[in-house]
Amino acid sequence: MNPPRPQVDLYWDIGSTNTYFALKLIDPVLARTGARLVLHPFNLGPIFRRNNYVVLEEPPAKLANRKRDLARWASRYDLPFRFPTVFPIKSSRVLRGALAMRRFDLERAFIDRVFSAYWEHDDASIADYAGLRPIVNALGVDPVEFEALSESADIRQALIDSTDRGLARGVFGVPSLVVGDEIFWGKDRMEFVEDELRRRAP
Repeated sequence: MNPPRPQVDLYWDIGSTNTYFALKLIDPVLARTGARLVLHPFNLGPIFRRNNYVVLEEPPAKLANRKRDLARWASRYDLPFRFPTVFPIKSSRVLRGALAMRRFDLERAFIDRVFSAYWEHDDASIADYAGLRPIVNALGVDPVEFEALSESADIRQALIDSTDRGLARGVFGVPSLVVGDEIFWGKDRMEFVEDELRRRAP
């Protein structure tokens, strides 16, 4: 009997620049360690409101440096990242949509495409179902069925539960990568994630 594969839990929100990079950088770690990735939508909106945090209300110099640093990361890893014209966006439909696409075993494919649309192609329309329809349709799912499922009470509750379970584990922001009881926050913790996966390997 084969030993169980190690697991990385990734908490994400489409509105997070660093999650874009984390999704790209985790794949080589998974390939090297044989670990599997489990994705958990984490709705930042209610968390920000609870803590009176407004994304762009920071010193201009800090915001400018943050954008420059993101450009450095994109250059370092040869990624087509670009900061979108419309930022931030409402993310709940994308988060619920990922849970809906999980029903079709297309969760990761959907997430990859919406992150590409927003963080590479400056397409803020994905915040609404009209913008998500082409992505869903290209993945072979009926957009009408997708929207109905995404708006269902079951999926709405699933997003609340996913966020609440993350909070209960100690997740406070995204991207958070969790291996066992160890939480690694941010795109620049991949070496620590890989070390922890190897430490736990059977």
